[in-house]
Amino acid sequence: MTERHLPSRTIRQTEIQQLAADRLIQDYPVAVRSPREVVGGGFADLSRNPNTWTVYFKTGGEWAQVLSARGLRREWSSLDRLEVWLRSMSFRFFWVRNDLDPVEDPNEGPMGGPNLK
Repeated sequence: MTERHLPSRTIRQTEIQQLAADRLIQDYPVAVRSPREVVGGGFADLSRNPNTWTVYFKTGGEWAQVLSARGLRREWSSLDRLEVWLRSMSFRFFWVRNDLDPVEDPNEGPMGGPNLK
């Protein structure tokens, strides 16, 4: 999934199990690191948690963003929580996309070589 593959549609989280049962989900889900859109809930302190994880599914040849039952973008405070949710929906594999955190230069290791952190 590249940057040009942004979600062009939405699906509700209540539709996912039926879409999976009907084999309409065409690829692994993609966990995406993104700026927070939903302000509310238990982890909504924007100064402490400005970014969240959301998930995209490919259905009907298009990427779809997941909405909550109330119609808001579904967000998770950590990738661990998103993974638990995906596993509860019977997804064993998923891709991870993080466009927010910079990628370190591989030549910035302690001796000028690759950084193996």
